[in-house]
Amino acid sequence: MFFAKKSEPIPQSTVIEIDGQPQDILVRQNNRANRYRITLDSRQGIILTVPKSGNWREAQNFLTKQHNWLAARQHHVVAPKPIKQGIMLPVRGVDTLIQSTGSLRGLPRLEPLEGAPILHVPGAPEHIGRRTINWLKAEAKTDLSHSVEIHTQRLGVRHKAISMRDQSTRWGSCSSAGNLNFNWRLILAPPFVLDYVAAHEVAHLIEMNHSQAFWDQVARTLPDMQRGRSWLKVHGRTLFAYQ
Repeated sequence: MFFAKKSEPIPQSTVIEIDGQPQDILVRQNNRANRYRITLDSRQGIILTVPKSGNWREAQNFLTKQHNWLAARQHHVVAPKPIKQGIMLPVRGVDTLIQSTGSLRGLPRLEPLEGAPILHVPGAPEHIGRRTINWLKAEAKTDLSHSVEIHTQRLGVRHKAISMRDQSTRWGSCSSAGNLNFNWRLILAPPFVLDYVAAHEVAHLIEMNHSQAFWDQVARTLPDMQRGRSWLKVHGRTLFAYQ
């Protein structure tokens, strides 16, 4: 009597070697996927999608065949950077030490110092990341609200709500109703970058496209727009890693 060999379970992650260095791969089984797929995510790294009908042996073979493709593109992947006690985090473009206060109560407090400022964050160690992000979101909304006010006045338009979002690929958006949404990670960039994104989204209140007419509006309210735009193209993806 013959028994079918039980297929190996599909793991949540695996490791492959690329150019002599181990590389973590997240594995996701998707019931709607109809094929194996490799995705380079700015926040999660390399993701291997396995279809519902797939198995781990086929997935490994597919991954092996994609080795050269991954080797050519791995420099585009930024490893996730969890926000926690002791890390250096850019705040408004300045490297800042995240330091626990040792107290469970209170509000985060930024201490400006020569060299690296310190952000003192209360709470249990496992809550430092969440409390830090909540503080960053509030700071981002304050700075963005100020910039939006300036650019709406310059362009003679009005906006509605301003919201902080946690997008993995976008810095901002403008709805047809006039609501402005921004990625909270803009507070990690230098102020001129945040100001550029604010000007960009305010200009969408006039032109809901990326035509020359739109860019003319951005330049009208922010003549030095290219500075922030260029910074994001070069450094923007590194900020998406913070989570």
